[in-house]
Amino acid sequence: MFRPIDGDSGSRTVRVRLEGRELQARAGDTVAMALLKAGIGHLRETPVSGEPRAPMCLMGVCFDCLVQVNGQPNVQACMVRVAEGMDIRLQHGARPLAASA
Repeated sequence: MFRPIDGDSGSRTVRVRLEGRELQARAGDTVAMALLKAGIGHLRETPVSGEPRAPMCLMGVCFDCLVQVNGQPNVQACMVRVAEGMDIRLQHGARPLAASA
C-alpha cells in the first residue's frame, strides 16, 4: 500500500468527501495520494471501453487520474492538494459537453 516516506507523525488531517462518503486525508497530500491511501483502486473509467484507470505517473503527465473536484470535471488528482470540505467524484466515461449557443 502507498505510504509517505516520512510517515504520518505530526501531520494534521482534513475531511474530504468521495462520492458522498467522508474520508480523512493528510493535509498537504494530493487528491490522488489521499484516494490511494484510502484504498480506492481506480479513479476513472475510459470513455470507450469502460476500463478502470488508476494514477500512474503521479506527476501530471499521463492523465489517468482524472476526477471531478467541487463540480469541476477532468481535474488531475495528482496535481491538486486536498482541502477541507473538498467534494471529489470519480469519473465514469467522458464528461458531458456543454450545450452550444
